[in-house]
Amino acid sequence: MAEPPLTGIRVLELGSFIAGPFATRIFADFGAEVVKIERPGAGDELRGWRRTRGETSMMFRTIARNKKSVTLDLSSPEGKEIALELVRRSDVVVENFRPGTLERWGLGPDDLADVNPELVFVRISGYGQTGPYRDRAGFGGVAEAFAGLRHITGYPDRPPVRPAAPIGDAAAGLYGAIGALMLLLAKAKGHRHERPQVVDVALYESVFMALESLIPDHDAYGMVRERTAGNLPGVVPSGVYPTADGQSVMISGNSSGAFGRLMTAVGRQDLADDPGLADGDARYAREHDLDDAITAWTTRHPAPEAVRLLNEAGVPAGPVYDARAIAEDEHYLARDMLRPMEVVVDGEPEEIRFPGVVPALPGSPGDVRWAGPELGEHTESVLAELGISGERLAGYRARKVV
Repeated sequence: MAEPPLTGIRVLELGSFIAGPFATRIFADFGAEVVKIERPGAGDELRGWRRTRGETSMMFRTIARNKKSVTLDLSSPEGKEIALELVRRSDVVVENFRPGTLERWGLGPDDLADVNPELVFVRISGYGQTGPYRDRAGFGGVAEAFAGLRHITGYPDRPPVRPAAPIGDAAAGLYGAIGALMLLLAKAKGHRHERPQVVDVALYESVFMALESLIPDHDAYGMVRERTAGNLPGVVPSGVYPTADGQSVMISGNSSGAFGRLMTAVGRQDLADDPGLADGDARYAREHDLDDAITAWTTRHPAPEAVRLLNEAGVPAGPVYDARAIAEDEHYLARDMLRPMEVVVDGEPEEIRFPGVVPALPGSPGDVRWAGPELGEHTESVLAELGISGERLAGYRARKVV
């Protein structure tokens, strides 16, 4: 088996929480050496999120997997010098502080480019590095609201709701990784570049780009999208339907071909053959009638049977899973999407399953080599590579530099 594709790439993570670390996890999964800088004593706050026992959350273990943890006070003069030495040996630096924070510490783009002119520098923030809102604090949930996602999420007669996953952070992390990889590829192909090379990712823009024609629809048709109970406007029939066993199934019968097969499967050949339902706009106009026809069928079948019958008919349909169902599903297991790792919880090692690696690559796949590290677990070994002796390291510890 060939080496993972990013073997030999060095990444320095100066971020915390989710967005920046999500980007660097992609590098780490595919073989890059990722050094994560954490605050001495406290570490990344994510270590304490959604934790019911033990000292380190599974959320941190997941997002910080395959990385090395080094404690370092970036705001101290000595910490800054150590950071610059790490920058000198890195190909990519990723940070997600509020704009201006690294500049105050003498670690802005020009400072980093002075020690490493070939460096790719990824900056993830709430509103980006420019514009009138650049200095505002920004988290993923706020970005989802500012980008328009919250307004269209939920039921029309209730307040907006938040997706129960960090969509904004994950999207920004993906864009950060893509931006870094594009610049690395350009450098490998010998393209000239400006100095410093900065990838500027705004959380809200990452979410906004997922809302496809939100603004074009407004400009062209005067349309202001509203909450539609989770369904996409104009995408009919498509949604979550109740089943006889108290569960639900997701059905997407909105393409012309799938619509005909769906109506036939639910015993409504009259609707399948209706020429007035041949296009999406016509189906959108009769959304409630179509949903009622589908619901009348799904409520006569338990969820597994409904999914089986619809898939046999060539209709995109699937169960609405919770964590327990995912943990037992044969397809997740067959595609190696549940990776068992031994981690310490409450002082004792336990086998915990973590998400697999995406995407699957032929011949040189990524891997989950270890779960998120203990705080400062690699400080001594990483700083030793910089020529820092044990005595000098002890002095740094005494002064709380590391």
